[in-house]
Amino acid sequence: MSWNPVHLLDAINAAVWGSQPGSMPAWRRRTLRLARLVIVLFRDLAYGQLTLWAMSLVYTTLLSFVPLLALSFSVLKAFGVHNQIEPMLERLLAPLGASADEISPRIIEFVDHTNVGVLGSAGLALLLYTVVSLVQKIEESFNFIWHISEPRSITERFSLYLSALLVGPILIFAAVGITAATLNMEVVRDVLALEPIGWMVGVIGRLVPYIVAIGTFTLIYMAVPNTRVDLGPALGGGFVGGLLWQLSGWGFAVFVASSSRYSAIYSGFAVVILFMFWLYLSWLILLFGASVSFYWQHPESVVATGGEPRLSNRMRERLALAIMSSIGAHYLSGRPPWTMPQLCQALHVPRHAVEAMLGALQHGGLLVQTQNGAQGYLPARDLGAISVKQLLDIVRSAGESGFLNPASLPVPERVEQVLQQIDTSLGTALETMSVMDLCR
Repeated sequence: MSWNPVHLLDAINAAVWGSQPGSMPAWRRRTLRLARLVIVLFRDLAYGQLTLWAMSLVYTTLLSFVPLLALSFSVLKAFGVHNQIEPMLERLLAPLGASADEISPRIIEFVDHTNVGVLGSAGLALLLYTVVSLVQKIEESFNFIWHISEPRSITERFSLYLSALLVGPILIFAAVGITAATLNMEVVRDVLALEPIGWMVGVIGRLVPYIVAIGTFTLIYMAVPNTRVDLGPALGGGFVGGLLWQLSGWGFAVFVASSSRYSAIYSGFAVVILFMFWLYLSWLILLFGASVSFYWQHPESVVATGGEPRLSNRMRERLALAIMSSIGAHYLSGRPPWTMPQLCQALHVPRHAVEAMLGALQHGGLLVQTQNGAQGYLPARDLGAISVKQLLDIVRSAGESGFLNPASLPVPERVEQVLQQIDTSLGTALETMSVMDLCR
């Protein structure tokens, strides 16, 4: 029998996606879930839109990199630590090898020639817009990964962006300064001279870049998406993203040092090409770690098909009835309102499907969202006054618009009669059943 790769892939898919983890031993269940997670992550990386978002962020970074440094330079200049920008920039571009020594001075030269005080109102507004667009693009990419359609409000964006752009550089350089001052203290040097403390500090010092990268990625994954990200998933994504970023920096530095053909091919553009490729790789790793955090927190989204699978009409009706009965039962028993993450985990349905159905039920006047603490969902009306037929009508009509609705689609008279007969039969069968009956 000849070996066929198609048959091998079919066998792997059947083994990974055809089994139900619930009836397996604990170790097999964890192994199966890990295999599914790895397959979904690399599928998104190969066929998803992570690469497109990374390319978009590279373009936005090239436009806003110098204005961002100029803004940080202006803020840090007031604290007398602006001279530390170039060493930190050189460490950031260290994977470029000798090219970093050429890029860093040019960027700093551009920053020195950018005088914020003489830009005027229009120039300053354009500079701030260029910088803010980078932060906004990062938030949009994270919201895409987390399947979040609603962006932050203007007030939340203003406070978040202002903190990231103005307070962030101050905190970073303050932490660096405090660390350097602590290590230069005589008492600390005497303690470090003792063994095995000195050896332990040396080992920790070699791990510090990895710890800093993992911690930075974790904070980004918790702060940027417009949703609540638990510490565990954010730390898991931060570990994967930070470790990959450090290892890729080492690998990229080895590649640059051992390859000389790129200079012969690209000539004077070689430095720019390498810089752009390193930016692309860095953004791709950051987005990949965000995907790890999302799937870690929402295991129900780890499915065999790529993208956002569309629910059939039958599944939409089934999901709406399940959501409404669950929310109603919690409300009648006096328990806390269901939140969207809780519904996703309880129903084992991806977030985007639950979010779309909750939006349809809210738009139809059947649900309201609480505003205090964790945003939960409550019935908007008396459950006994909501018929199951009314609920199904809202689900069936969700998504209709002014230019695309049944009235805009003429059908033959016989087809119209069949549709009316279906609607009448459904109403007759469910005329006495309310949502209250489902909740009981």
